[in-house]
Amino acid sequence: MARPRFRRLSWLVPAAIIAQTLALVGAAAQAPSADDVAEGMRLFRQKGDCQACHGWAADGRKMDTQMPDGANLRTTRLTRDLLVFAIKCGRPGKGMPAFDRLAYTDGRCNDIRIADLKRLGLQLFDPAATLQPREVEMLADFLFAKVIGKGPMDRGKCIEYWGSDVAVCSEFPK
Repeated sequence: MARPRFRRLSWLVPAAIIAQTLALVGAAAQAPSADDVAEGMRLFRQKGDCQACHGWAADGRKMDTQMPDGANLRTTRLTRDLLVFAIKCGRPGKGMPAFDRLAYTDGRCNDIRIADLKRLGLQLFDPAATLQPREVEMLADFLFAKVIGKGPMDRGKCIEYWGSDVAVCSEFPK
């Protein structure tokens, strides 16, 4: 008696599912596009005004003396997920604003609400602007592509950062 034909092909369904899953994982792990990195840089410099606290080179040398001291993002050990969380939820009591406008309204940030922050005496600064989830992702794309783990700023990185040999790059030797 012959086996039913569908049994011989039964391995195709799991194999197809595995292939689709690997394709999705591979797509998610791909390097960000140059446009996303450029938009993330714009968000860092302009909309989020991250450079006011973290410095234009994201090295912790702030540009505004009235702003809190920002971390040196060039030496941070945060994973991408932790960085995105820090951008969205800020660091209450540490000077880092929450860029997610609903961060402490519905418990999305460790189930903590504004009333909890007040009760604990933790101040949360207002951000320059709130960011949409996709903007937070592009900001993280920029930081991981151009800042985090890239070492101290030098003349070559400065020129790449600004797109030309601007005056600020003269502080770095040739």
